[in-house]
Amino acid sequence: MIVGVKGEQIFDDSVTEIEIIDEAAGEFLVVSQEDGGQKLRFDAEEWPHVRDAIEKMFKLCRNYD
Repeated sequence: MIVGVKGEQIFDDSVTEIEIIDEAAGEFLVVSQEDGGQKLRFDAEEWPHVRDAIEKMFKLCRNYD
């Protein structure tokens, strides 16, 4: 799945790609951006904790609605 700003090219550095990967040890998600080539991996058990922590941090941002 590709997530980006409407109207931007899908090859833009700010586009986020989310993939399901299975290396025979169970499926996990890989989240990546072309800018810097960094990737984050999450399995289904850890994702809710990471998601909750990210939501809490966004709420601490001054411009969060």
